Amino acid sequence: MFGFRDIDIIRAIVRHGGFRAASDATGLAQSAISRRVRHLESRMGITIFERDGRGVRLTAAGRRLVEEAEILMAQRDRILGELTQGVMAGVVRLGVAETMTHTILPRLLTDLRARHPQLRFEISVDTSEQMAQMLSGDDLDVAIMMRDQAPRGIHMTPLPPVTLGWFASPVHFSLPSPAGIDDLAAQPIVSFPKTTLPHRRVLDLLSPGRRQAVAVHGSASLATVLHLVGQGFGIGTIPHDIVRAWPHAGIEEIRTRPEARLPDLDFAICYMPERNDEIGRELTRAAIEAGSN
Repeated sequence: MFGFRDIDIIRAIVRHGGFRAASDATGLAQSAISRRVRHLESRMGITIFERDGRGVRLTAAGRRLVEEAEILMAQRDRILGELTQGVMAGVVRLGVAETMTHTILPRLLTDLRARHPQLRFEISVDTSEQMAQMLSGDDLDVAIMMRDQAPRGIHMTPLPPVTLGWFASPVHFSLPSPAGIDDLAAQPIVSFPKTTLPHRRVLDLLSPGRRQAVAVHGSASLATVLHLVGQGFGIGTIPHDIVRAWPHAGIEEIRTRPEARLPDLDFAICYMPERNDEIGRELTRAAIEAGSN
């Protein structure tokens, strides 16, 4: 309906007090300015200026148009300034494995907010398998996920490993110390979701040669796992950092024999470089710093 040049001309008319003065200020012919205003009024179906013997003045509709247009002009100037001055702004779609929401994510986002206050984040907490599909389908810009499940063509930077332990409520469970694989397999177990790599690793560790299936319950919520283990539903496989962050969960680590220890979780920050190189590099920097603190 109208362009920024139309608004520039209307502002010049208002600022300089008439069409002739606006012509002198802009270098446009007075006839060209008059013609442009008439065409704009025709397109919009409104009267922008009232003309009388003393000059011109804005109508009520004209004042509303100028007021709203000033907001658009300010937004235009802000966007141009951000783009030309290297300011990071806009929405970043960030996928995060739930383990990371309790560890590096708060420090990462606090760092980015301080450096780039114009950024906004849409955070999705999901399994690494789901995030790999979302990265490939351009439904995420950046993801913090299990390294082994990153899709092809991804730019991947490893993060410090996350160590896992076996935990139980001492009120409800009393296991040998150190506990072996058979001792653990005899208990109900709460672990990561069924489709995830950590869940499969628990089954691979406990199941070989066993006649009766091991009872491994999966949950996508670490808070739920902590609560279930604390209430005595079962023993749990939980990252050490999570337990340290929840000191009142009422659980203790089970000392195990070497063969019963769980492998570390290897995470990485990932993005598709052809689509999200600049923001990917900045989030990678922040994630590495957050992981080292």
